[in-house]
Amino acid sequence: MSDGITFKVMGDFGPFSRMGKSIGYQITVGNSSYLIDCGSPLFQQIGGEGLKKIKGLILTHCHDDHKRWFTDLALFNRYTDDINKRIFFITSEDVNDEIVRASSPSLDRSLSPDSKRVIDIAYEDYVTHKVIGPRAKYRIVSVDEGEGKTGLYIKDRQGRTVGPDRAKIIISPKSRRARMLFKDPDYGEWVEPDTFYPFSSLAFYERDKNVYRDEGEGFTIEAIKEHAWHGIPVVGIKMRYGADTLVFSSDTIHDVHLWKELSTVKHSQKRNMSQEDFESASVIYGDINDYIERVWSEERYRQALHAFDDAVVIHDVCTEPTAVHTAYRLLQTTSLRKDRAILTHSPDRITSEWALCDRDKRFKIKGKKFFEIVGDQLYPMNADVYYKEDGKYLVGYRNQEGRYTVYEKDGLLSLAHGSGQPLGRPLFNVDVYEDISGKYFPALEKNNAMYRERKDGEVELVEFTDQGSRGRIIENHRDRLKHKESV
Repeated sequence: MSDGITFKVMGDFGPFSRMGKSIGYQITVGNSSYLIDCGSPLFQQIGGEGLKKIKGLILTHCHDDHKRWFTDLALFNRYTDDINKRIFFITSEDVNDEIVRASSPSLDRSLSPDSKRVIDIAYEDYVTHKVIGPRAKYRIVSVDEGEGKTGLYIKDRQGRTVGPDRAKIIISPKSRRARMLFKDPDYGEWVEPDTFYPFSSLAFYERDKNVYRDEGEGFTIEAIKEHAWHGIPVVGIKMRYGADTLVFSSDTIHDVHLWKELSTVKHSQKRNMSQEDFESASVIYGDINDYIERVWSEERYRQALHAFDDAVVIHDVCTEPTAVHTAYRLLQTTSLRKDRAILTHSPDRITSEWALCDRDKRFKIKGKKFFEIVGDQLYPMNADVYYKEDGKYLVGYRNQEGRYTVYEKDGLLSLAHGSGQPLGRPLFNVDVYEDISGKYFPALEKNNAMYRERKDGEVELVEFTDQGSRGRIIENHRDRLKHKESV
């Protein structure tokens, strides 16, 4: 019987948070530990000695709040005397390509050991890349054509050029990025294959899913992308250990109604050329969206609906609707289940009926359930409401006589004390507790008091007066509340 998957939240705030500590998690099964994303300050949180024990880094995508410390980690591994090894880097083929481009200015040159020359250093000298997820059958490659000229071509895995009747290169006038336009053999429509197909599609991907297996502990790490909708290349991470399954969905807008539209609506091309010229063109300068006829396949839509069926999911959330994240008010349009989801990447202030991540929290996945680890005990996340603001994490349990009220307005929740101005439609009253290292203590209503955790693990209530301060040990209420059924 497995002891479950443990994950520690190193950072769960977005890139614009005043709290800092962007996205990062440490995953442990038995004696094996991996990092998922590295946007949080690794060296401050884990330290050099701790980083030496990490077996690998898994990256979901290349936004800085998820990969900010990648080059520092690469340099640390290479130049620290008692390490001098490459990062074992686990990610998809596309995400690896992006990190190569993003990290080159920091990694591709240095001084020689005697400091007398500027030398070139290969990416592979820093990184051992383990591909997860299938490889694409077709790629855009740069070919040396001699006399200092290069050309872009679409090649298959055997190095054969793919003709314009099957695939074309579209170069954006805004970003100068080359993207592939591909004619789907079943629909007979032009699509962008990276977004149109799930990893299971044999029209564009090879059969081998390249699932990574940790030989020491026997768990697997798999890339999934059918649900991921974020703009840049991004993958979710699925970990399996016996009956335990954990998914990091990564940044995505999760909306089944939107997904349905992406897969069913056919668009007319907006070509500024004749049909004959379009069919013969291998490279086109323009907006690829003028040529895409369908955004998602039906296969991708169906798989996205069931991507999380057998798993506990760590899923990003925002309060206001954005183009690239799931808004709290739209959680009902997702395929997520509240009893199997923990929300992350939250703004500085949020009130939620779904469990929230917070930095330094540790969770255990056992089967399709999750628990918070506090000391050597496992606690259910059974509060009726969770609240974060100014670095504090609070929980509320329903009580008709509770001094705090949960309000709803336009699909968003808020938590308020007393009989002040209503913040929307009142839902229910709660008793509120402040979370200190996973222990629950009555929320403070005075400005002249604070909780302080002692080295022995006890928590004191410290009160400040004109005569000085005094502290007294306060009872942890979580043991009393762990059996309380959430309404």
